[in-house]
Parts: sequence; structure tokens; C-alpha cells
Amino acid sequence: MRTRRPLAYLIKEAWLGDQRFYVDERAIVPRSYVAELLRDRLAPWVRRPAGVRRALDLCTGSGCLAILLALAFPLAVVRATDISRPALAVARQNVRSYRLNRRVKLVHADLFAGLSPERFDLIVANPPYVDAPALRKLPAEYRHEPRLALAGGRDGLNVVRRSLRDAVDFLRPGGLLIVEIGHHRSRLERAFPRVPFVWPQTSAGFDCVFVLTREDLPRQT
Repeated sequence: MRTRRPLAYLIKEAWLGDQRFYVDERAIVPRSYVAELLRDRLAPWVRRPAGVRRALDLCTGSGCLAILLALAFPLAVVRATDISRPALAVARQNVRSYRLNRRVKLVHADLFAGLSPERFDLIVANPPYVDAPALRKLPAEYRHEPRLALAGGRDGLNVVRRSLRDAVDFLRPGGLLIVEIGHHRSRLERAFPRVPFVWPQTSAGFDCVFVLTREDLPRQT
């Protein structure tokens, strides 16, 4: 019988670049354009990799981006949050496999909620960003993945908006927010017309990941 389960779930592994990660149905299959940017340690936006001492990975899922952050910035302590306890169990297994328990700290939290007050040099996120119409049309393979890790609300930007709203309280001056949003660039720019988003090139083009400094984040009124 054909179940159309993703291959990663069948073999219990997935790769991002040169790094292998354990995965099962408790967490989304690792894939991220942010991972492509981490190969060059986020150059040119991070000018001094040795200066990155505290980093945060929101919606960590299997923990893959948190681990890639720790590998890219070997002096950094990385916090990694997720609202899903089952996903964090998968992340914990990956952190142990990479022997990064002392540097990657997993936190059960809804984005920033539940984090102790702290300022980070760098915040990355690969949040749920599939909009409601697209979610209904996903191929069967994707329906094996946790819906919580995919569903981004009516326009796909529910979690992205919250990240933009709250990140200012968790970034140091000059700190960076880097978020993957799928192909929603035009939609996000219409929602925040005064925010000077920077769009790095990835293998999918110039519309999937944005970079902002703390100073360029939208201000709450």
C-alpha cells in the first residue's frame, strides 16, 4: 500500500547541505533557505563572526537551524524555541548527536513568550508560512508533516508579523533578524511598506528570506 510518506520519515534522516539530521513525524522535514545563507556565516550582514555570542532560533522544529548556527558561529550560545514539545524531543536528539548540549539550549515557548529577558546578536526563524488556500492544496506527502509547523494563517504571515513585532525587545543594537517566508515578498512589503527589507539571493530567488537590523524593525504605535 502506498502511503506517500516523505522519504525522510521512512529512513529517519534528512540533509541540509553537508549536515545530516534525524527526523520523524514529530517534526517538519528539515529544509530551509536560511541554511544556504549560513554556509557563508551570513556574510556580508555579519561582518565579524567571532562577535556573534548569543543567537536565537525561533520555531526550531528538528533543531537543524540551531545546530547550523552553532557550527557557523563557534563562540555562540544558541537558544532554540518551539511551541511543540514533540518537535523539541527530535531537536534534543539532534543536539545530542552533534554534542552541542552545552551550547544549544532548547526552550518550550511560543516564539518569544517564555524566554527569559536577553538580548541576542542574531535571531533566525523558519516559521509556519503556508497560507490557508495553499494549505488546502498541499500534496499528500506534506500532509504527513505537523500542521502546526506549516499553517501560517489566512495569508501565511501570522507568525511572521509576531516575529517582527516582538524581535526588537530581544535584539541588541545592531542585531539582525533573518526570517524565511516562502514566496511572500510582495505580500509582506504591502503589509509593511515603510520597512526596508533586504532580500538575499537564495536558490529560490530573491523573495524567500529577509534580513533586518534591529534599528529597521517596524515600531509599535
